[in-house]
Amino acid sequence: MSNKFEIAGISWWKWTCILMLFYSLIQGLLIPVPRLPILHETIRNLFFHVTMWFSMIIMMIASLVYAIRYLGSNKLDLDIKSEQCAYAGIFLGILGLITGSIWAKNTWGAWWVNDAKLNGAAATMLVYLAYMILRGSLDDEHKRARLSAVYSIFAFTLMLVFIMILPRLTDSLHPGNGGNPAFSSYDLDNRMRTVFYPAVIGWTLLAAWITEIRVRMKRLSIQNEN
Repeated sequence: MSNKFEIAGISWWKWTCILMLFYSLIQGLLIPVPRLPILHETIRNLFFHVTMWFSMIIMMIASLVYAIRYLGSNKLDLDIKSEQCAYAGIFLGILGLITGSIWAKNTWGAWWVNDAKLNGAAATMLVYLAYMILRGSLDDEHKRARLSAVYSIFAFTLMLVFIMILPRLTDSLHPGNGGNPAFSSYDLDNRMRTVFYPAVIGWTLLAAWITEIRVRMKRLSIQNEN
């Protein structure tokens, strides 16, 4: 049955995704931004780099929730959803690393600097890439699902340590870490918030869209194998 909230065969939340991303892209490049030393116009990357990481964390939370639910039910469909949420999160995380490297080059003068949060972000991606390798190394679907679910809890915990805890305990160039004031305390004004939060919503919905497609593909692949 067709969903009454669909337009041209596309669900309302997918249209919301498209609108939010176009809005944040256009407004992110056009609206006036605070003129701060060193940052200057590069502060616009806040609408892309930071929002991608926010969305990545949301997808990793979703992956964790599905993993825990799998451990309590042994339903393989939950494992599929956990896997694909993690893969979408990795996709956003890699985009976040790329945009962060570009930002670093324009503000700190190098593509990569010895910064606690940068190193933690890279370590987080390595942890989740190891998750992909783990899944690919196991043939038994239930064993793969159980080990992956347990590893998801471990990976998520390390992510929190690497990107949220350690940077606050050591020196870091990132705002909000190592004694530096957070963006919101001195330059994320109300005008910037009108772009920042829609961008988070847009990237998160895009990741959910990608996840939905990949979950369907995985289900079809399993059906064909059986």
